[in-house]
Amino acid sequence: MSTPSSTDVTPATVAAVQLALDGRWHALRDEVRARDDFAHLRVDPDTGVESYRAAVGEMLVRLADEGHAVHGFPVAVGGRGDIGGSVVSFEMLAYADLSLQVKSGVQWGLFGGAIQALGNAEQHARYLPGVMDLSLPGCFAMTETGHGSDVQSVHTTATYDAATGELVIDTPTESARKDYIGGAARDARMAAVFVQLYSGGERHGVHAVLVPVRSDDGEVLPGVEIVDDGHKEGLNGVDNGRLSFHGVRVPRENLLDRYGTVAEDGTYSSSIESENRRFFTMLGALVRGRVSVSGSAVGAAALAQTIAVRYGEARRQFAAPGSDEEITVLDYLAHQRKLLPGLARTYAMRFAQNELVEMLHDVQTTREAGGDVDEKRQRELESRAAGTKALTTWHATATIQACREACGGQGYLSENRLGQLRADTDVFTTFEGDNTVLLQLVAKGLISGYADDFGHLDTLGTVRFVADQVLDTVAERTSLRQLAERLRAVAPGRDEEDVRDRSWQVKLLDDREEHTLDGLVRRLRPARDKGISPERQFAIFNGAQDHLLRAARSHLDGLVLDAFVRAIDACTDPSARALLGKVCDLYALSLIEEDKGWFLEHGRISATRSKAITAEVNRLCLELRPHARALVDAFGIPEAWIGAPIATGAEQRRQDEARAHAASLA
Repeated sequence: MSTPSSTDVTPATVAAVQLALDGRWHALRDEVRARDDFAHLRVDPDTGVESYRAAVGEMLVRLADEGHAVHGFPVAVGGRGDIGGSVVSFEMLAYADLSLQVKSGVQWGLFGGAIQALGNAEQHARYLPGVMDLSLPGCFAMTETGHGSDVQSVHTTATYDAATGELVIDTPTESARKDYIGGAARDARMAAVFVQLYSGGERHGVHAVLVPVRSDDGEVLPGVEIVDDGHKEGLNGVDNGRLSFHGVRVPRENLLDRYGTVAEDGTYSSSIESENRRFFTMLGALVRGRVSVSGSAVGAAALAQTIAVRYGEARRQFAAPGSDEEITVLDYLAHQRKLLPGLARTYAMRFAQNELVEMLHDVQTTREAGGDVDEKRQRELESRAAGTKALTTWHATATIQACREACGGQGYLSENRLGQLRADTDVFTTFEGDNTVLLQLVAKGLISGYADDFGHLDTLGTVRFVADQVLDTVAERTSLRQLAERLRAVAPGRDEEDVRDRSWQVKLLDDREEHTLDGLVRRLRPARDKGISPERQFAIFNGAQDHLLRAARSHLDGLVLDAFVRAIDACTDPSARALLGKVCDLYALSLIEEDKGWFLEHGRISATRSKAITAEVNRLCLELRPHARALVDAFGIPEAWIGAPIATGAEQRRQDEARAHAASLA
């Protein structure tokens, strides 16, 4: 680990902060960090698309040969049964190459995950060993050209033919082709295809079917049509393609039938009677992909900030008054403002992500063991995964751009990685669920208080639900209010005028959430009127979408702050706790500052307090500036993985040479 830039932040403190950031799977993170080949997994950005795809494919084989994929798969088929570990190991790939990371996610997270979550024990034994060792490369065919977020309305069909015992897969229209499917254009031999299932003349809703798409020698199979999506804005090491099926027949046994099965005579049966509930149970079982994308975004943001902060400490510009020595750009408040609040937010997002991974691991491990999973807990997991993924991916997009700008022309050079990080992560905001749609899912859950049917409805169904319910009370409150009360009890003597009083920060965010949610309910209440038309119901819902999104965002901000506070409480090193406390203050106050228009409009803060918040953000930036290098070192990214010359000493050498030259002239 590199030496911290501040004399009062010791390597031991940095190690303690890293331990807090690493969370429950810190040992696994260290195991991955110990690899000495990750620096060589990265591909030159000048590599052509076909060569890039081939290189990523070769690297994926290397990872498979070394057992990188086994963490999350069942012990019965050769895995480790460590679902949380699979997400963490996937996240670490963000530091190497994002195309490799996404490609591995398609193979082991989406394709393998679909078989694991939706298949039976026999299907696990038949397919998962080949998924893990890459002898069965596959893809995950859910999204259609005409149906992205609305998976329940996909048009691809699987019709059971009782005479032959086969399912017939068809793409009825061009808009029903499976699109943007990673692995389809080059490598996949089989696809997990999401279809509308028909048997006995009846439709049974969305199910997944395993459909071979290529032979063992790579030839496209009869009835399967594959079109390469071509060059993309990023992630060009991933072979995205379009799939269409024309009367493709597969055995009945290829139906992933954990939640619904077709008997030999065509009789359909399911342990879940409601089609809506069955569909959302299936999607809930696949939530790991969304959690993994969220972790990738946090990792990409951390890497970008490591590069930008290191460069900011080395790059000098303009001489200080009365001195010939140029000033380090990170000593300028404007530069600190550009980087440090975002760095604090990455810390907050990492702690929230850690809690999400723990929740995923505990819920899905219980399910895999055959235990009962509380439905409310499952809904909470789905809602938190949706919301956290939206926050972390938007944060990564904004952060990487800020880091690129903070590095000036050097940040625009491909060798310094920021441009590639920006291009590769841009799509994170729309895959595994469009972020705006995901925030609506969070808000629906807040309104209903996780009522049994609400989360399973489409837009019109949601409106009708609202019309049928008494909305005089809103969802269960988050833990923010209880947290504020606990913080006040711990430090009762804190000055209420002190904006660093965390109980005040928490209370302010809690008030915003409660007010916003109450306002949303009031705006939706007219939909309850008797005799109101469906068109008017939809207009009411549509007109409240801005409030819907704000309510979700306010709720999620509280969850993230709550996670940060818990991480500080769990940290046993006093110096690390103190440093994390300042970072947490910067996160909370910059969050409030960002939305202080709302707090002023709604009388939650005065103009004087508003100015005090801005002044305190500036003060915290100045206080944390000496520790900036220590804070990015605590991400624990091995030196050899960083790869950007401006972050690995090249800029410092240039500055030293310039000073030596100036001295010689003097």
